[in-house]
Amino acid sequence: MVNALETDVSIKPGRFFLVAGIGLGWHAASKLLRLMLALGLAALSLLSIEFLLEPLAELGLVYKLHQDIGGASLATLSLLGAIAAGRVVQQQIRPVRAGASPAHTQLAGRIVRENSRAAAGLVALGDKQVLFSNAGDAFLMYARRGRRFVVLFDPVGPRTAWPQLVTKLLKEAKACGCRVAFYQVSPDFLPVAADAGLRLFKLGDQAIVDLHRFDLKGGDWLKLRRSINRAERDGLEFSIVPPAEVSELLDELAYVSDVWLAHHKAGEKGFSLGTFQRCYLCAHPVAVIRLEGRIVAFANILTTETKQDAFIDLMRHLPGTHRGMMDLLFVKIMLHLKAEGYRQLDMGMAPLSGLSARPTAPLWHRLGRLVYENGERLYNFKGVHAFKAKFDPDWQPRYLAVSGKREALPAVVDTALLISGGVRQLVRR
Repeated sequence: MVNALETDVSIKPGRFFLVAGIGLGWHAASKLLRLMLALGLAALSLLSIEFLLEPLAELGLVYKLHQDIGGASLATLSLLGAIAAGRVVQQQIRPVRAGASPAHTQLAGRIVRENSRAAAGLVALGDKQVLFSNAGDAFLMYARRGRRFVVLFDPVGPRTAWPQLVTKLLKEAKACGCRVAFYQVSPDFLPVAADAGLRLFKLGDQAIVDLHRFDLKGGDWLKLRRSINRAERDGLEFSIVPPAEVSELLDELAYVSDVWLAHHKAGEKGFSLGTFQRCYLCAHPVAVIRLEGRIVAFANILTTETKQDAFIDLMRHLPGTHRGMMDLLFVKIMLHLKAEGYRQLDMGMAPLSGLSARPTAPLWHRLGRLVYENGERLYNFKGVHAFKAKFDPDWQPRYLAVSGKREALPAVVDTALLISGGVRQLVRR
């Protein structure tokens, strides 16, 4: 365990709440809301105030929310913004714990390579702590934000070690006066969560492509074949750069990354999203698209020695290059991995997808579905799902696990702030 503490700012709380809470709080909260939408967390923010809405639902008053999309949904999101703003202000005076030591990160990396969850390679970013099982054959990774430990993904290693790891972390968090949230856990984690007394809330569906059955033959793939053929006729060229050769291309990759970030008016994130770190990129193969010899797009591919799973992490490109460029990038990566003997490709989560629309569904599902269907101005929910759906993936649910419904909003905001790099990073963008 790393005991070093870092503090975002040192300022008197009273003056900060009065002055910065009015301007900075709302500015950061609006950006935080957009990030929460992108992470599938907005619906969970709504369900965290479910205890306020349940009496209205029983009286039939929440029905208006579904009928008056414009006013009601904006009012609900405004309420979320107000709550988020207060939470953002609180975060300014809370310490953030540093990441794991290089030795712990290296040991965790070895466990990742020997197992089948390639996305767990994000531990190499160095922004998370790791907790190992007593036998040293499994770990979970987490980051501390204020008085919360946020765990990323399922534990990595033998499932028999998972209950011990969760119990161990819950005890350590309790000793520190902290709570624990588990972000993007799979159905495999559900029995462990139930035994630990955690409550699960769906974030969305993960797109997993079965590479054994993936090909471009047949009428169902005609549109995708045409897109790829057009891209290749127009001069786009795909190649895989092995880890040993990535360092030679870092300057070109950095240029593409900088342009992409500037175009999206974004900064580097972290925690559950890869960042442009030179050592990190050089540890895995990188897929690149070239046009007239110049790199116009790239993606790094996290893999394991078991070849059970691969994960596309950092994806960046020069905007406006070619409409079929991303189709070409993904298809060629899939065909390459298939030829190398990999079983599946993890394409990441489609936020808020797969929530039930039935009238009898839980309130958080209905609110999340409302955001999914009508929140396109804030985030392209349907577009993200549609892009991944064209590759015929299997959809697997992902959840947030917390101790109770009233813990959802604090956990949501803490997670979003970890990914964004903190309030100061939000304000700078």
